[in-house]
Amino acid sequence: MDGGNILIFALASDSHTQFFFTLLVMFVAAKLAAELFERLKQPAVAGEILAGVLIGPSVLGLIAPSELTDALSELGVIFLLFLVGLETKPADILRVGGRALLVAVLGVVLPFVAGYLLLWAWGKPQIEAIFVGAAMVATSVGITARVLGQMGLLNTVTSRIILGAAVIDDVLGLIILAVVSSLAKGGINYAQIATTAALAIGFTVIVALIGARAINKLQPRIQKLKVGQSYLVFGFSLCLVLAYVASFIGVAAIIGAFLAGMAMSESAHETDMPIQAEAVTEFLLPFFLTSIGMKLKLDALMNREVILLAIVVTILAVVTKLFGCGLGALSLGLKNAMRVGMGMVPRGEVGIVVAQIGLGLAAVSDAIYGVVLVMAVATTLIAPPFLVLLYKGEKVENEERIFPITPIS
Repeated sequence: MDGGNILIFALASDSHTQFFFTLLVMFVAAKLAAELFERLKQPAVAGEILAGVLIGPSVLGLIAPSELTDALSELGVIFLLFLVGLETKPADILRVGGRALLVAVLGVVLPFVAGYLLLWAWGKPQIEAIFVGAAMVATSVGITARVLGQMGLLNTVTSRIILGAAVIDDVLGLIILAVVSSLAKGGINYAQIATTAALAIGFTVIVALIGARAINKLQPRIQKLKVGQSYLVFGFSLCLVLAYVASFIGVAAIIGAFLAGMAMSESAHETDMPIQAEAVTEFLLPFFLTSIGMKLKLDALMNREVILLAIVVTILAVVTKLFGCGLGALSLGLKNAMRVGMGMVPRGEVGIVVAQIGLGLAAVSDAIYGVVLVMAVATTLIAPPFLVLLYKGEKVENEERIFPITPIS
């Protein structure tokens, strides 16, 4: 072996070592934190996100956000939403469709207007104010789904409203982001925005209305295939295909994954697929949660004014979703309205993506990027404990559930 080959081999080995080190640290840190928080009677998801802050650049610096961690994070949340979709029948979502639409619209308008007006009053440029408003529109349904799933409450009416509203929220958020991105580039491309909106809405409606019927007819043929675990393989393939299509159109990939699970929800429970899919999700999900925490940059908050703005933006982000979305579900009673509102509070990875787009277009400064990042992580940490309190004592309706119940006292 000559010197050049030895060097290439050494670099490859070092890359492999770093890969496994990343997997090890993110996974073990997340699970240890989850165990600690469970013992403290707190939501495990909060511990897993804080584990990301601890191992990330802001504290210990063991792992830095990279393309690898982003890919692992995306896989984790995709399979989580696929699993949630398996527990959600299309008819259940359609039953709450009108209310979910109202929740989504109010949960988009109020945060956007509030975020814009706050930054404008703070004396920031108009484009930064618009981007902060767009980031406040986002909802990370993966966080809420994880908490409700652990409590076995995915089949409650409020859970279905949250899931339905989150899908609509993502489509509306995509349209807003398209407009904002066009403004950052110097104008609005109406044709492109209309095309994106039509594709996003059409894709969601077609899969939601036709998907389950088509899958039910195909199930007997799929199960006769010679490949091992044929229905599971088909399910994962459909999940990845629809995630790709959603991403290609411009909608978040998780919406495609959720729709894939929902399309298979009526037939999946006749097989072992839900249990098998849960095992895969339990391995991949910690990478999503720790990745959110790792992206928090504490050094961007060294300025007193930035800290103050981050606190105000975070408070406003919680209040506007809580009251905006809650108002849309007020006919269900105050407590259920608060459950829906709090379920829509986490911004998570969706808010972070909006901030990254703004930074990439030079539409926001590093300081405002840091503010949005803090808001995204803070709202993701704030929501789970309040969801646990709001749902405490709620009767679990689905006895044969995918997720195990975490004892809460």
